[in-house]
Amino acid sequence: MRRLYQYVGPEHIRESSHNAPPGSIIHSLDDLHIWLDSHAHDAQPDGSITATFVIDQTGFLRLAPRQSEHVACASGGPVLSAGEMTFDADGEVIAVTNQSTGFCPEPESWPTVESALDKIGIVYPGTFTQTIIFRRCPGCGERSIVKDDWYVCELCGSELPTTWNFEQ
Repeated sequence: MRRLYQYVGPEHIRESSHNAPPGSIIHSLDDLHIWLDSHAHDAQPDGSITATFVIDQTGFLRLAPRQSEHVACASGGPVLSAGEMTFDADGEVIAVTNQSTGFCPEPESWPTVESALDKIGIVYPGTFTQTIIFRRCPGCGERSIVKDDWYVCELCGSELPTTWNFEQ
């Protein structure tokens, strides 16, 4: 089942992102190489570029510079997945995470990432190279990251649910 993730981050970030440009929609390898070339100034010494990404509600990959907010990359809309994606100097995906505290996507959102990358025809890892488990704390309401299967809120000490709980 594909879940559509709504923005769950701070409202001031959503508001400030209204003036930010949306992520570039990547339909093809040509689009990807144009985007990577236009962001070559962001390359690491090894030539890799890490970008903010979302899979928009239509199933396409959108890319923005790494410092961009996911909600801006998504043009304010819901997403099928979100995180960070790293491309090597040849334009292949070498790392991809679901690291987005604005949308808190589940690791189970991987198939939508895979589908979007397949449409482009790009080489990529078979799954997220780093997965993050997000939960909303029932005690204080904050977004929390579960580490080492420790389902306890770091802010207030409340027990975190074992299932994803950001439904609105």
